Amino acid sequence: MFTADGCSVEVYRLLPPGDEPGIVHAAIPEGASILELGSGAGRVTHALLDLGHPVVAVDDSPEMLAHVRAETVCSKIEELRLGRVFDAVLLGSHLVNTADDADRAAFLATARAHVAPGGRVLVEWHPPEWFESVRDGQGGRIGEVDVRLGQVVRDGDLLSAVVRYSAGDRWWPQAFTCRRLAVPALEAALAETGLAFEGWRAGDRTWFTAVPA
Repeated sequence: MFTADGCSVEVYRLLPPGDEPGIVHAAIPEGASILELGSGAGRVTHALLDLGHPVVAVDDSPEMLAHVRAETVCSKIEELRLGRVFDAVLLGSHLVNTADDADRAAFLATARAHVAPGGRVLVEWHPPEWFESVRDGQGGRIGEVDVRLGQVVRDGDLLSAVVRYSAGDRWWPQAFTCRRLAVPALEAALAETGLAFEGWRAGDRTWFTAVPA
């Protein structure tokens, strides 16, 4: 089963949470409430629940949300308006690197609208150096899933590729296009939606926090 944007529900159920829950947990207070934008099947959600955080999981795929053991909201991120705020808003999956500038602004605006005063927005992104290093065949094993990139094409600041997920004798392709953002462009995109860059939350600069400006 695939979602509208080409994600395999089965793959996202197989993938382990990885380092993401620990990065998020270290950046916010104990028991902080979290709004997770683009939760998928709960890969990170469930680990955050285990760490003591109440989570509201948002995704536009009911097939993904059917596997989430938390409060869920089926909605596109850009259309979400809950009328509630949270101690932390999580925008993972490199969504900020979307090729569409309007989508990026809408994602960040939703995050800003739902973060409490004094709260934080946690964002996962592809830093500029990642775009320089990407090559066909690059990847590795994540839990029981092998992940490999192929058909890498660069066009200015845009990079397109196909991810091939495989587990046992099963495999699933997923195409994507993302945009390289220099740090000044990132800071400008945050500022346009009322957020300010706060700091890096991972040594490889793949996660950062932003706060209400």
